[in-house]
Amino acid sequence: MKNERHAKIVELINRYHIETQEELAEKLKEAGFQVTQATVSRDIRQLRLTKISVEGGRQKYAVMSPANSELDEKYLRILRDGFVSMDMAQNILVIRTVSGMAMAVAAAMDAMHWQEIAGCIAGDDTIMCAIRSVDETLLVMDKIRKIL
Repeated sequence: MKNERHAKIVELINRYHIETQEELAEKLKEAGFQVTQATVSRDIRQLRLTKISVEGGRQKYAVMSPANSELDEKYLRILRDGFVSMDMAQNILVIRTVSGMAMAVAAAMDAMHWQEIAGCIAGDDTIMCAIRSVDETLLVMDKIRKIL
């Protein structure tokens, strides 16, 4: 039951802009899960959810890292070490890296399995990330800023 609830939470926060535990509990109840605020709070901790900024100064819950924290830290370190700058063009995120690091940073980003990223193409010092929407491009940029 807990695994099903956790899967539903991830699905809900990827689909909706859920800002509070109460909103999450309500969406879970609508999906047929009987939960308390304490259960939702515990689930948020176990899933390692965090709040990220979205348009209009609001926030929403998001999954920030994969389950394997050792690999996660490795990927984050690669991203931190190689990153120089980023810029967006609609739903395309262009990331500049230290010379020779683009492929490693792109591979690290792919390995993090961010739902918003359809894929990355890397050259020597530049990565092009195809993001599913303009709004999700802003979310990815926020995630990267928090990592840095």
